[in-house]
Amino acid sequence: MKRSLRVLIYLVLAAGVLAASCGKDKPHLTLMIGGAPAELDYWEKVTREFAEKSGIQVSLMRQPTDTDQRRQSLIVPLKAREDDPDVFLMDIVWIGQFAASGWLEDLDPYVSRDSFDLSPFFPGMIELADRFQGRLVALPVYVDAGLLYYRTDLLEKYGYAGPPETWRDLVDMATQVKEGERAANPDFWGFVWQGAQYEGVVCNFLEFALSNGGSLVDRAGNLTLDRPENIGALRLMRDLIVTYEISPPNTYTEMKEEEVRGFFEAGNAVFERNWPYAWGLHQAEGSRVRGKVGITLLPRGENGTHVGALGGWHVAVSKSSDNRAAGWDLVKFMVSREVQLGFALNLGWNPARQDAYDSPELLRRAPHLVVLKDVFTTAAARPNLPYYSMLSRVLQAKVNAALSGITPPEAALGQAQSEALAVVQTYGQ
Repeated sequence: MKRSLRVLIYLVLAAGVLAASCGKDKPHLTLMIGGAPAELDYWEKVTREFAEKSGIQVSLMRQPTDTDQRRQSLIVPLKAREDDPDVFLMDIVWIGQFAASGWLEDLDPYVSRDSFDLSPFFPGMIELADRFQGRLVALPVYVDAGLLYYRTDLLEKYGYAGPPETWRDLVDMATQVKEGERAANPDFWGFVWQGAQYEGVVCNFLEFALSNGGSLVDRAGNLTLDRPENIGALRLMRDLIVTYEISPPNTYTEMKEEEVRGFFEAGNAVFERNWPYAWGLHQAEGSRVRGKVGITLLPRGENGTHVGALGGWHVAVSKSSDNRAAGWDLVKFMVSREVQLGFALNLGWNPARQDAYDSPELLRRAPHLVVLKDVFTTAAARPNLPYYSMLSRVLQAKVNAALSGITPPEAALGQAQSEALAVVQTYGQ
């Protein structure tokens, strides 16, 4: 009896040691994440589900909501080569800088090892945003792109069968509707968009330029800011305010995303350029345009194509992580169809996977995603350069100076080209 008791005790102790040893050896990940409280709460749910399926526990390192503060809070540990965070989200425009700094794990070996299928993601998105010098360094979690909102009731009122196809169409339609609506609403304008001196004006300039056949860099990666197509696009942007007078004078002083959204939502414009987030707010209780809004691709130039600036957030594994393989497992989970649908249904995020848009439940709850799928298919990324933030600051100032009338468009982009080349000479390709 005593011998049996001793054996039982030894077995219990051995099992305890084994369990402790297994728990100790089990990887533990840290995920650095920011956003609104509801988003952070949902990330807790996602990481719990991942732990249940993989046995890998994940701790959240919470960041501020502000994008610039999130970027800085990431740079500090990455630059110091700290173990944590293992996995983190990046704004699309940070990828080039983070990759050039050597902070991002090369994901190609993991993709090859697991035969991970990249084809469900939107065409070109991986190549435009997530590869740096040929290496896969990130994957998209959710996607944004610029698009055109329009008042369906006003277009019908003035005899238009649908939204504008070209910028010339938009000017003509906005002019007619503005002139007609001004009698009852002196504050009415034709088209509102982001022209203030910040990142948003670069996105708008990119859209106008590419839709006119222009580019910010050529295929070899050389800057082409002052090419004729770009100058023509910038002249059109200025003319919308000064010549055609369909965009308000405060476009270049005040208009950012929320100012534009509020202006349109108050019933003071027929067209609005904004990101997909505005859709839900336009349809909410209390919105003056609820049930009167359509969305479509941004107009194209006479000989150009429809282009929306690509936005969104991408996930990467830290090169300094001591759990890089487990980090890859978390990345795979985050970009899976199931999790992407969860983000869409619970947070309203736009999936980065095309196959998520085939979900009957998602399309039933968000039928506008049919249009957004086309918008994301034609979206274009800002240059994936390690010095993009400096290039952006140059463009913000010069484009805004042209919109305000301080500098002619050709001179503004000539100055932008010279200053941007100086940045390249300082920091290299």
